[in-house]
Amino acid sequence: MLFNSIEFAVFLPVVFTAYWILPKKYQWVVLLISSYWFYMSWKIEYVMLILATTAVSFFAAIMMQNKQGQVKKLILFAAAAISIGILFFFKYFDFFNRSICDIIGLFTVRPDPFVLKLILPVGISFYTFQTISYVIDVYRGTSKAELHFGKYAAFISFFPQLVAGPIERTNNLMPQINKKHSFDYAKAIYGLKLMAWGYFKKLALADVMGVYTRAIFNNPQYYRGFSLVLAAVMFTIQIYCDFSGYSDIAIGTAKLFGIDLMCNFKSPYFSQSIREFWGRWHISLSTWFRDYVYIPLGGSRCSKLRHSVNLMVTFLVSGLWHGANTTYILWGGIHGLGQVIENYLLPKKSASKGLLRWFRVTLVFGFCTLALVFFASKSVHDAVYIISHLFDGISDFSGYIEKGFSIFDNYDAGLILSLILLFAYDYYSLKGDVISAISSRGKVIRWTVYVVFLLWIYFNVVPDNNSVFIYFQF
Repeated sequence: MLFNSIEFAVFLPVVFTAYWILPKKYQWVVLLISSYWFYMSWKIEYVMLILATTAVSFFAAIMMQNKQGQVKKLILFAAAAISIGILFFFKYFDFFNRSICDIIGLFTVRPDPFVLKLILPVGISFYTFQTISYVIDVYRGTSKAELHFGKYAAFISFFPQLVAGPIERTNNLMPQINKKHSFDYAKAIYGLKLMAWGYFKKLALADVMGVYTRAIFNNPQYYRGFSLVLAAVMFTIQIYCDFSGYSDIAIGTAKLFGIDLMCNFKSPYFSQSIREFWGRWHISLSTWFRDYVYIPLGGSRCSKLRHSVNLMVTFLVSGLWHGANTTYILWGGIHGLGQVIENYLLPKKSASKGLLRWFRVTLVFGFCTLALVFFASKSVHDAVYIISHLFDGISDFSGYIEKGFSIFDNYDAGLILSLILLFAYDYYSLKGDVISAISSRGKVIRWTVYVVFLLWIYFNVVPDNNSVFIYFQF
């Protein structure tokens, strides 16, 4: 069930109505049933996976609560191993099996790999990480074990953030699942406005740009020069609009139920360093890796060499988390290497103003764009082709630009205006809350903005487009 589907447009009002009409003591029941229904709409068999992962982490946390020493560590290790084992089996088994066969093939006859070709369960990486962080938090003593299985299951499966985050922490979401909520009109209206902004990013930007990026990244060998540059830049904006759009819809939907999810994006393409970028991009995942991988490895409280190793390991694992493909690992490695180089060249707290600021913003955006070529490409070979042919024909600069823009059709004017709106919104978000600022205006002004905005989304939707959110595949 996609957020941008008719099914969800029917599902959400029904759940919303049941949630607020039934007695407050049943609110968690509504969330649990609706969340499992939402997940089963993808593939009913895979509900057993989320149920198994939920049960393992739930009982492991209870068993750890009053244990100490090696027994406590053993329970933590077993719970994490089972959850990661399920994730590995469905997401990485075929990749590692092929990789081992390729390595053996370097020294002898390459054996035929045994491939399962399993369909990746939607959201498995997200809810697995949420369960792992829960048992680690209980182990560390920063959270208490939840004793109510139903409420804990609702925490793990909460449908707005189930399949693509934000990856919630126990101390934020679990108390809200336990709480009996009273309807907050202002919060619900804000949630609807945030959802509208998310749908704008998905429907009027990500899906429109996806028409072009898919055509080029699926068959890059047919393109050269500025067409490839445009495709790379467009994918950089597309994936941001697609993923942050999902996050906005998820956070807005949660507010309809009186629940606040963590912010997942903070205008990342206005960052002046790669370090700052990762403080603004997919914040729930970057902080997860910081707290559960990077810091346990030693973080930055060590020698520069060891710090560099910690960064590289963290980002390589982050790349692998995104998918069982060498391209994702290289993407993560590029970002890790970028941060290592920054640590030697830039002070930790470094910000510029004026032209230097915009130069640094452009540099970081360009770095992210080149790295995402690997993320978007089907293979390393395709990524290398794209990067090596970006500037073909640039000696004839006017022809280079003209041929590049030839990939556009009648969507270009609307797309440009949508991009201007996107970056204006993100720029002003650095200083304040744009939605609240518009809401504080007079009735005529704000309703004019709302109506024009909704009409703009409607008239810029790609016809007959059934695209899923990019991060659903992770």
